[in-house]
Amino acid sequence: MTGLVLKLAPKERVLINGAVIENGERRSRLAIMTPNAHILRLKDAIHPTEVTTPVRRVCYIAQLVLSGDVDPSDAKMQLVRGIEQLSQVLTDHDSRSQLAHATAAVLEDQHYQALKALRGLLPREERLFAAAKE
Repeated sequence: MTGLVLKLAPKERVLINGAVIENGERRSRLAIMTPNAHILRLKDAIHPTEVTTPVRRVCYIAQLVLSGDVDPSDAKMQLVRGIEQLSQVLTDHDSRSQLAHATAAVLEDQHYQALKALRGLLPREERLFAAAKE
């Protein structure tokens, strides 16, 4: 099986090409076979008021592509620039690896994978901000 496989919890919602789909009572798996489908787990969605940090800003741009609110070609340069700016600050090996995955995904128009890689940086960013406050 090829394509993106989503594992959904009971009652979990996902946005696919502009349509909100809610899972039933049991866990399930969806295989998305259409290439370049716009998919966003609503539990992962960042509200505009939560875009308060550099990583969240770049995640939000990817999210706007997945929700269909921004054209992918319009967002590509913003995403690449945002990832480049993050790479100047997040210099550890793990962060660089996540950023490299995000960059490759953006360049291949795989925005779900880009968002997934970028979201992996959120806990690290949170720890860095917490350490800076001490």
